[in-house]
Amino acid sequence: MDLASLMKNPKFRIVPIPTEVADTARRNAANGLPDHEVVTAADSHSYPCRHCLQWAEPGEQVILFPYAAIPAGRPYSESGPIFVHAESCRQYAASDEYPSQFREGRAFRAYNSDSYMIDAQLPNGGDMPEVVIERLFANPDTSFVHARSASRGCYTFRIQRI
Repeated sequence: MDLASLMKNPKFRIVPIPTEVADTARRNAANGLPDHEVVTAADSHSYPCRHCLQWAEPGEQVILFPYAAIPAGRPYSESGPIFVHAESCRQYAASDEYPSQFREGRAFRAYNSDSYMIDAQLPNGGDMPEVVIERLFANPDTSFVHARSASRGCYTFRIQRI
């Protein structure tokens, strides 16, 4: 499938963190939980909100908190730091479109239905994220893919096979 067709008819959907998780993080920060910290964004492209899938602007406040993208009890389960806007934001809704703000700087990990990592790829020489995701989903054992920071490894969002 060529890139234009893939972008018009993706075989996946983008899944940001649930609104309930973002709202709970905001409440926990307001209640002073020590693992939920209010941080002021110092620069652009350093504080990605995992709920609206937008970068926080310099001066905006975000909540830094631990999140487990793979359920506990699995070998690849891990709790890692993520951000959400401190103020309520609208959940990313264009689930059939790859988020434009994250076209660069993402690595992709493929998992099977038991949440075992079965592959991982970085875009090669200018590959669009959709091409990498399509390659990972070409394996019939791939159930879902995580987009993660290529530099820090932090979870960004889930990509679900349709």
